[in-house]
Amino acid sequence: MMPKMRPEETNIVVDTSYTTYSLSADDDSDRFSYTSGQSLASSITRYRYENGRRYHAYREGSYYGPNDETYSNYETIVHHLWLLTLDDRLFLAPVGGLRDGAGPGRILDVGTGTGLWAVDMADFFPAAEIIATDLSPTQSTTAPPNIRFEIDDACAEWTYPSNSFDFVHMRGLTGCIRDWPYLYSQCYEHLTPGGYFEHLEFSVETNAPSSSPPSHADKIYTAFSQSILDIGEQHTGMTFRTVENMTTYMRDAGFVDIVEKKFVWPIGSWPKDPKLKDLGRWGERNWADGLEGWVLALYTRILGWSYAEVQQFVKDFRAVIKDRKNHYYHEVRCVYGRKPFPHEVPQQKATTTANPNAADGVDGS
Repeated sequence: MMPKMRPEETNIVVDTSYTTYSLSADDDSDRFSYTSGQSLASSITRYRYENGRRYHAYREGSYYGPNDETYSNYETIVHHLWLLTLDDRLFLAPVGGLRDGAGPGRILDVGTGTGLWAVDMADFFPAAEIIATDLSPTQSTTAPPNIRFEIDDACAEWTYPSNSFDFVHMRGLTGCIRDWPYLYSQCYEHLTPGGYFEHLEFSVETNAPSSSPPSHADKIYTAFSQSILDIGEQHTGMTFRTVENMTTYMRDAGFVDIVEKKFVWPIGSWPKDPKLKDLGRWGERNWADGLEGWVLALYTRILGWSYAEVQQFVKDFRAVIKDRKNHYYHEVRCVYGRKPFPHEVPQQKATTTANPNAADGVDGS
């Protein structure tokens, strides 16, 4: 279980008028749209079609989420949620001060998805060179000229030169990475000394602001989170507990000046606080629109559910999500750290004795 948040972090006042709360923007017909007409005549675009959804062809099966237009539209909701969370900032790390205030020269966005963050960063830092990687070419064809999209697997050994990026960004890859410490070491290796790595993730476990007897909503939220956690720990080897370990991963990789920020995403507009209410409105959309894509491949491929069973579960869960009697939230975190300069790295003392058979610096073995 995740460690409980501090009282000041969970004391969310419920808006007593939530049961009758209504905004036109809650209507499912009001959606962002972000699609791409990009195509490549290669095996990368020979996508896998399964249960009415489209999935990556490159490294097939390594990522549970679809890569179709429906999921692209959903990713726009998530991008908006992060912007609301960070007060319209694209990042929290102090990268604006790099290179004597000119900002980062080279930026890498790992697992860019539809590329929304990378495109916004290209506009924000027009002098920077931005590389954004993903398993599928589903990004915009009208991106700024200082951005380049590449098909790549973040889990494989990176082919970029060491010390080549000033800022590495990663977001929403929980449940997709088998070896997080190795990925963090890749980020460290390819950052310039003094450069920053920022990682943002979400928890699949939910909470309520006050204790109450177990209900149908409790059971379905718990069944969802426990099944997803078990799939990662017992079946795929790709944990969904990433949000709990990011600070440790970053420290173990060698980063310094590490900062961890915790936030909550309400599921529904039930909080009284205006910002949390707005987050909750989009948080409800996040869960309602994203749910099928989260579970369809995992439940059918791994747990052996039928398509009809998954659809019924999604239908029942969406009813719980939209029920205004329910007040749930989940945690998200942003962690960033700096790669130290050489003089900041402690020098390790030699622990081995020189080979007596070696001569002129050549090992005689």
